[in-house]
Amino acid sequence: MNLGGLPLLNTYGRYPIVITRGEGCRLFDQNGKSYLDFLAGIAVISAGHSNPQVAAAVCDQIGKLAHVSNLFYNPPMMELAVKLNEITGWGKVFFSNSGAEANECAIKLVRKWAGDGRYKILCAIESFHGRTLGSLAATGQPAKWKGFEPLPEGFVHLPYNDLPAFEAAIDGKTAAILIEPIQGEGGVQPATQEFLSGLRELCTSKNIALVFDEVQSGIGRTGHWWAFQSYGVKPDLFTSAKALGNGLPIGACIADSPFSEALVPGDHASTFGGGAVVSRGALAAIEFLESEKCLANATAMGGLLSEVLVTMDGVKEVRGHGLMLGVVLTQDRAKDVASKALELGLIVNAVRDNVLRLTPPLTITEADVHEACALLRKAMA
Repeated sequence: MNLGGLPLLNTYGRYPIVITRGEGCRLFDQNGKSYLDFLAGIAVISAGHSNPQVAAAVCDQIGKLAHVSNLFYNPPMMELAVKLNEITGWGKVFFSNSGAEANECAIKLVRKWAGDGRYKILCAIESFHGRTLGSLAATGQPAKWKGFEPLPEGFVHLPYNDLPAFEAAIDGKTAAILIEPIQGEGGVQPATQEFLSGLRELCTSKNIALVFDEVQSGIGRTGHWWAFQSYGVKPDLFTSAKALGNGLPIGACIADSPFSEALVPGDHASTFGGGAVVSRGALAAIEFLESEKCLANATAMGGLLSEVLVTMDGVKEVRGHGLMLGVVLTQDRAKDVASKALELGLIVNAVRDNVLRLTPPLTITEADVHEACALLRKAMA
C-alpha cells in the first residue's frame, strides 16, 4: 500500500512503518520486524502491549454493554471512580476521552470556582497541555500557536521552576496555577521540590487553585501513582489520561472539595466520557499494575536505566523520575539518534534537539534495560 497516498490529513510526521501487533514490551511491523518499545505510545502502554487482563476485561464488557448515555450510571465507570479515589486518597472524578479534554475540564472548573471576574491561569513556558483551543492557549510553546490565533485569553506563561516569577504575576484576576510536575514535551524537565512546595503555599495564601497536569507523569510512571505524591505536594485538582486506559481513550479530571462542587449539571459533559468499555479496561490496567508491583518496578528499572545511560559517550545527563526519563545529549542530534535506534529495533523519541525521551512500559525487566542500552549505544556511535 502507498502510505503517502492514504486519505489521511497530514497532521503527523510518521515513520514509513506499519505496526501490526504488540506483545509486552515489543512491537512488530508488517514485515515481522521486532522493536523493543521504550516509548510505549508516549507513556501510554504502561501495562504492556496486548495485556491479557485488559484485553479479557474489554472483550467481556463489550459483550455486555458498550455504551449508555451519561443520563445513567454504568458499573465500570462507578468502580473506576472509586478506584481512582482510593489510590489518590481524595477527590471526585469527571471522565473525558483524552488529556486535552481533561485539561479543558480543569480550566472550566477553576474559572467557575473562582468567580468574581477571576479567570487568569498562570502556566509555564515550555509546558504542554493539549491541542484543543483552551489547552493550546495554556501550552507555553508559541510555535504551536501559529495559525490558530487568536487563542482564548487569560493564560500567562512564566519560567518553569521560577517561584518568584509566579508570585509576582498573581493579581486580582488570577484563578489558578496550572503546572506539570514533570514537563514531558518540554524535554522531561522535573519541577524542583522548592518550586512545587512554594506553589502550594502560594495558592493557599492567595486563595487560588493549584492544578497539576499528570497526563504523562501519572498512573505509576514515576514510581508513585501520581508524580505529586513523590513530592509530597497535594494539588487542588489534577488531570490524567494516557496510561489510564493502557491504550484506550480515557482521561480524568480529579478535584478535591470545595473545587469538586464548582460544576453542576449542565456545566460540562462528554458523550463518551466514562464509557463502560474504556472504564472497564482502565480498571483492569490499574489492577494489573497493582498486582504485578509495577510501581516498584518503575523505580528500580528507572534507577538501573539511568545508571547505565549516564556511562555512555555523548550523554550529558539523565533527568526525570522512575520510567519517565530524558537523556540529554552533548550535541543536538537527538532526531538522528532516534532514527538510527529505530533502524536497530529500539523505539525512543527526540523530544528536543538534544533530548531523547524514554517512557517504556512499567513491566520492563533488567534484560530489557540492558538490551535497550546496548542498542542505544550503537545508535549513539
